[in-house]
Amino acid sequence: MTAHGRTALVTGAGRNIGRACVLALAADGFNVAINGSTDRAACESVAREAAALGVGTLVVMGDVGAAGECQRIVDETIARFGAVDALLNNAALRPNKPFLEMSEAEWRRVISVDLDAAVWLARACLPGMLKKGWGRIVNFTGMNAIHGHAGRTPVSVAKHGVWGLTKALAKEFGPRGITVNAISPGPIAPDAEEKNASAQARQETLARVPAGRMGTPKEVAAAARLLASDEGAYINGQMIQVNGGAET
Repeated sequence: MTAHGRTALVTGAGRNIGRACVLALAADGFNVAINGSTDRAACESVAREAAALGVGTLVVMGDVGAAGECQRIVDETIARFGAVDALLNNAALRPNKPFLEMSEAEWRRVISVDLDAAVWLARACLPGMLKKGWGRIVNFTGMNAIHGHAGRTPVSVAKHGVWGLTKALAKEFGPRGITVNAISPGPIAPDAEEKNASAQARQETLARVPAGRMGTPKEVAAAARLLASDEGAYINGQMIQVNGGAET
């Protein structure tokens, strides 16, 4: 799978799954735009790793929870590379808070990052993809979208929305050479929340995974790599679950 001359924009790319996706696409020849919201040093470290693979890199910081920032991030990427051929909407917030204790501002902040960002970034990238007649959008849902999650109501709602967005865009733009798919990761290590979880919580999580272990960011990135490739052209409107067989 090679994509020399193409460009991918990955949000939430400073660590874990985002970082692994950047490096997987760079290994295939994608130039990569690396987005983060606060940790520029982490994003620059990922950019150095990607550059060592022989591709062009751009660190483009910004809050994807704001529509104007989404447009600016895409505009800067296009100014540097000429296009965004593959968009990976990975950035997300996953706060834990009881539903009845949540403020309106807290609700709207999660929805803006976990759902609205995928809308605004797709709107910014799709015109260029349509001109080329080729494009890839990969959204990230997760088990919160499939099962729901007590204490993470806005995350569950947002990720359900991302799945609906994925299916709708796949139908609208599939005839124009653009695929839109979702990846649903299961329990993935390293994960700051899992590191802080109790031993009992970890055991309960792993008990639901037939593979008997946590997944890795590289295993999630392998799915993203296929979906962003020419070889993935006939995969459209799908949710690929990378979860070790966890109950769905």
